[in-house]
Formats: sequence, structure tokens, C-alpha cells
Amino acid sequence: MAVTDWRKSVVYQIYPKSFNDTTGSGQGDINGIIEKLDYLKTLGVDYLWLTPVYRSPMNDNGYDISDYYEINPDFGTKADFRRLLDEAHRRGIKIMSDIVINHTSTHHNWFVESRKSKDNPYRDYYIWKDGDNGAPPTNWESKFGGNAWQYDEATDQYYLRLFDVTQADLNWENDKLRKEIYDMINYWIDFGMDGFRFDVINLISKGEYKNSDKIGKELYTDGPRVHEFLHELNRNTFGNIPGFMTVGEMSSTTLEHCIKYTHPDRQELSSVFNFHHLKVDYKEGEKWTMMPYNFVELKEILFKWQKGIAAGGGWNAIFWCNHDQPRVVSRFGNDTTEELRVQSGKMLAITLHLLQGTPYIYQGEEIGMTNLYFNQIEDYRDVESLNAYEIMKDKGYSESEIIAILQDKSRDNSRSPVQWNGKKNAGFTDGTPWINVASNYEIINVEKALKDINSIFYTYQKLIKLRHEQNIITYGEVKPLLEEDKQIFAYERILDGKTLLVIANFSDTQAELPATFDLDGEVMIQNDGEICHHLKPYQAFAILR
Repeated sequence: MAVTDWRKSVVYQIYPKSFNDTTGSGQGDINGIIEKLDYLKTLGVDYLWLTPVYRSPMNDNGYDISDYYEINPDFGTKADFRRLLDEAHRRGIKIMSDIVINHTSTHHNWFVESRKSKDNPYRDYYIWKDGDNGAPPTNWESKFGGNAWQYDEATDQYYLRLFDVTQADLNWENDKLRKEIYDMINYWIDFGMDGFRFDVINLISKGEYKNSDKIGKELYTDGPRVHEFLHELNRNTFGNIPGFMTVGEMSSTTLEHCIKYTHPDRQELSSVFNFHHLKVDYKEGEKWTMMPYNFVELKEILFKWQKGIAAGGGWNAIFWCNHDQPRVVSRFGNDTTEELRVQSGKMLAITLHLLQGTPYIYQGEEIGMTNLYFNQIEDYRDVESLNAYEIMKDKGYSESEIIAILQDKSRDNSRSPVQWNGKKNAGFTDGTPWINVASNYEIINVEKALKDINSIFYTYQKLIKLRHEQNIITYGEVKPLLEEDKQIFAYERILDGKTLLVIANFSDTQAELPATFDLDGEVMIQNDGEICHHLKPYQAFAILR
């Protein structure tokens, strides 16, 4: 059905490099996406979010853009992209582009010019500073490890790079730069784009350039002019287009800021991603560690954001997976047996998709793809993971300890090719894939899922249909239940005298619902097992009454 309110939409994220290869290059391409549009139409999603397909040296898989106006030849041509838009629109599917405007590649012409001399017209497009007595300007740490300043011998200054050394941060204090960005955004709107996902957008306004007691993120996160800049971006580009959907990726942000980012009256963004719920398996806040996830904390964070954003008049983007996160069925579910993988995969889908906010499905999530479990460093491709490997080695970790952590946390877990069928390379490519396919592709693949009416795929399909049809899922109040229970995730959605009760057992053992729970009503969706107070491992259901 056609969705008239973008808040009822469901978004499917595509990582083009690993989606579908039509050329035999070993990398996915735009024509590969076009080839699978009917599959995505069958799933029922409303938007496709494509991670960056712009020209790039691909040091960070496209998040290092060297030309905002050109398509990366690895993915195809601008004519291919035009055809993708047309073919998607013909099927009632919209396209949301991922755009990176916190930084560019150091191969971008702006930066090439900027580094030529201190008085170059493009110098102020980036953040250049003198060193501090032979040391970097500040002690800020890069998100990818090491100091966040890179020395450039040509002009004897440092440029800021919060991410990879080839990703130079843009200077949003420069009016001319901002206008260049707005012109570029408008170019793609005119081209036919239906929405944007803005990468690490809350980092665009830096605070004072000084040493930090910690690693610096408190000085460059949600900075002093960030809301001003986003309002100006909104007013100069997409803000006057009815229903145009935007989502901001928010790094280490706060609930208070995200209410501001998404309140309609402030004219900034439609919705925001936050990642706090995906740090519940970080030991002492550190990603590269091994720790069982804290289930009660997971519920606490999700419910805090559900209630807080709603009370503030903002809007959440809700998700388990993306290109930067491990596979959720391996992380919060159970992939040790096929039965448990399917049961927990459906349970996780039901739990998330009946919350309030715009749900995002990451490619392969709808068939329950798992982590990769690579057992040697040579198989990894992600720059963050390779940097972490060296850092952990320097700290004295054993090879087996490092590999175990990477198997658990590496971004490559989500970046392996989509498993389309049980044939060679999972049907992804006729060539050599840029990263190895997961070894379980003969068991877990799209072709097999479509033939099995009890597969995870059809649970996702039904959840999308329910969101389109049932206003209570979009607009209903969220009421948390059993918040301290160590096995059960439970909540109600309430609207116009109706209640949707959602129950999920996150454990591999039976769980008991309190006898006071009323389970009468219409069962809207379930994964397996009798609807009763004795919950099977990973059982989940939703009842409307």
C-alpha cells in the first residue's frame, strides 16, 4: 500500500559493494541493485538507503568522497543511477542517498588545493592548525585510533581528521564552503533523490581547539553551532519539500540534542540514529573487548529513547544492524543451531519493529545472516578493524584473543556479500568477491528463505505490512513492562482505546510471564509456540486488544 506519512515507512539499507555484482568484478554495482528491485518490492519496503556511491578512492568504503557530483565507476555510471531511480520509483520505492559532509577524501579537489599553500582560496575549507611545540595541536583521538591531527610537511601544519588519515574534516565555519554543500545537495534533489542519510552529522561544528581531559569528543560532538548549521542546511535545501525524509547519524550524542535535531518546529532533520543501545556489550565503554551484552541495560536505553523522543516531539530511527555493526542474530540472538537462529531472528524483528520510530533493515538481516567468524587477519578488509588489530597487538593481546574480538565486533561482519542462493559465492558474483562470503551461505540464502513460508523473511514482510496498516504501531504511546526482568522484553503500544501487547523472550531457556498478564485478543504476529504464560526460548508475539 502507498504510505502517505513518511513516519509509517520502512527503510532497507543497501551496502552496494556487497549487494549484487553484475559485472564479475567481485564488487556489487548499481545495476545489481536494479536487478533485485522486485525482491525488495516483495519484501515491502518503502525506501532504499544506499551507502555512498560517489567517486571515492574507497579507503573507507565510500565514506571518503573525492567528487560529490560523480558516481564511483566501480558501481556504474550516472546513467545507471538515473535508471535505478526511475525503476525504483516505478515500483513505488524511494531512494535515500548517504552523504558525507563532515569530511571529504584528501583526494577531493578542495583538499588538493587546500594543502598547496596557506593562502590558497580553499585552505579555509578544512581545519588547519599549527603544531604545539613539535606535537599535534591537541590530544584529540581519531575515531579509528591514534591522534586526530595529521602533519603535512608542505605547509608545516596539521589538518584535522576525526576518522581515517585520508578523510579531512571540513570547516563548517566557512560560509562559502557551506554554500558549496547546499548547491551539491540541491543538485541531487533535482536529480530525483527522495531523502538523505547524513553521516556523522553532529560532528560538523567543532568547539574550542584545546587539549581534552579525555579523547576530545566532548569538544567536537554536538558542537556550539551544530543546530544553527542544520537549520540553515534545511532551509537552503530539502526543508520545503513535503515528505522529504532525512536521517542524521549521531555519534556519541544525547537525547536532549536529538529532540532538538528532530522536532518539526526547529526545521533541522526528520529523524536520528543513535547508538547507545549497541554499546551494551562494550566492556567499560570500549568496543574492542569481549563481554556478554547487558539485557536489562539494553531495555533501559531503548525505552529511555522511546519515551524521551516521543515526549519531546522528535522522531527515532530504530535499528539493530547497519554496515558498522555486527549481525544482530549473532549478537543478541543465537546462531548456534539453525532452529535457534530462525527463532531468535524472528524474535528480534518483532521486538524492534513494533516500537515507535522508522525501522531500518540492513541487507541480509531479513534472512538472518550471521557474523563471519573469520579466523585469520588476512580475511579482514575494514580499515577500523585492521587498525584495531595493530593496536591490540601493541597492547600485548594474543593472536587468538584479537581474532575472537574481531569475530565479535568487526564491521566486516555486516559487509560480507548478500547470500542470494546456495551456488558459488552465494550467487553474489561470478568473479572473486572483494571479501569472503560467509561459510554458511548454502544454509542461509534468499532463494531458500523465499521458498520457506516459515523463514525469517516472511516475518519481516508481515511486520512491514502491519506498520503500513496499523496506526497504533506508528502513533501509539510506548509503555514499558517488566523493565527489570532478565529474560523478557515486554511493552504495550496504546492508541485510541486499543492496546498492542508485545512480548519477547531474549533467552535460550523458558521464561515465565506473570499470571496477571492478559493474553486475550487478536494475535497480530508470532514466531512459534503456543500463546501462553510459559515462553519458549526466543519466543515472541504481539496481541491487539
